[in-house]
Amino acid sequence: MFNVTKIKWLANLLRRKDVSGDFKFLYFANRMDSRPKYSVIIPVYNRPKEIDEILGSLTLQTYTNFEVLIIEDGSTLKCEEIVKAYADRLDVRYFYKANSGQGFSRNYGYERARGDFFIVFDSDCLIPPHYFEVVDKQLETNYLDAFGGPDVAHQSFTPIQKAISYSMTSFLTTGGIRGRKKQLGPYHPRSFNMGISREVFEKTGGYILPRKGEDIEFSIRIIKAGFKTGLIADAFVFHKRRTSFAQFYKQLHFFGTARINIYRYHKSELKLVHFFPAGFTLFVLLMPVYYLISPFLFSIAISLFLLFELLNIISATLQNKSLTVGLCSAITSFIQLFAYGIGFLKEGIRLFLRG
Repeated sequence: MFNVTKIKWLANLLRRKDVSGDFKFLYFANRMDSRPKYSVIIPVYNRPKEIDEILGSLTLQTYTNFEVLIIEDGSTLKCEEIVKAYADRLDVRYFYKANSGQGFSRNYGYERARGDFFIVFDSDCLIPPHYFEVVDKQLETNYLDAFGGPDVAHQSFTPIQKAISYSMTSFLTTGGIRGRKKQLGPYHPRSFNMGISREVFEKTGGYILPRKGEDIEFSIRIIKAGFKTGLIADAFVFHKRRTSFAQFYKQLHFFGTARINIYRYHKSELKLVHFFPAGFTLFVLLMPVYYLISPFLFSIAISLFLLFELLNIISATLQNKSLTVGLCSAITSFIQLFAYGIGFLKEGIRLFLRG
């Protein structure tokens, strides 16, 4: 099936008077056969082991009409040799550039991609074998200009990684809408697992932020430009995320500041639901005040907090069939809300003071 990009390319070729009709036909046929349908863009910064793992998972795909572009974003720990080791199994290219942040690194990849659709993965993802087959079937039956998929925990993940995955998708912490078809308004793809058509990139220009909510801001502009977005539920990835509580705290603090950063560009995109983690954070920080006001009020606050943690332990234990994961989830769920709330409040106050 030809898309708009292919038709435009053919039309331009046929207009050329210096190319014979037979040559045009043969050249076009060869071009259509050799050109990949999908271009995978993977920015990386000092994570060669992750690149080895994600490339290994891409060699197992049941659908193979794709290329891979590794964008080394100014790393000191380079992955070039690892990429070369996959050259006989994947259509893969390696690029090294000065550090600019993941958003601009994805743009760098988009500009050099040959495919009709561009798919971005985070370097800490593993891609299940059916991924491209599912995406291709979806685009053939119900076309989307931009799409995303969920992230789930792989059975090989550590208890902390599984707990992080739980807290990022649980109803108790995120409302259960992340990676679900039920969304607040149009679906906003996230760049750990995100695809766009070539036309989307050409019309929007890609990312305008290097980091701090760059994918959400990009999704907002895609939707405002009139493109159709959607979730492909079965196009999930195994997202390893960070491997310690401290790293997870840092990441979620970053997410909190990013939401305020998005507000600078799109005022209408700051909604009531985005204040919930900040409310949780204030609730926890004001515990000493509750005690000073009334020991009874303090006991109610503590009881509510413990009930929240108990529900997380039970839910995560049942979901993962592991009490260890359940106990770790009590910690990651607290971090998920508290760290996000701290980042949100600090960046919000900073923005307010700056006018």
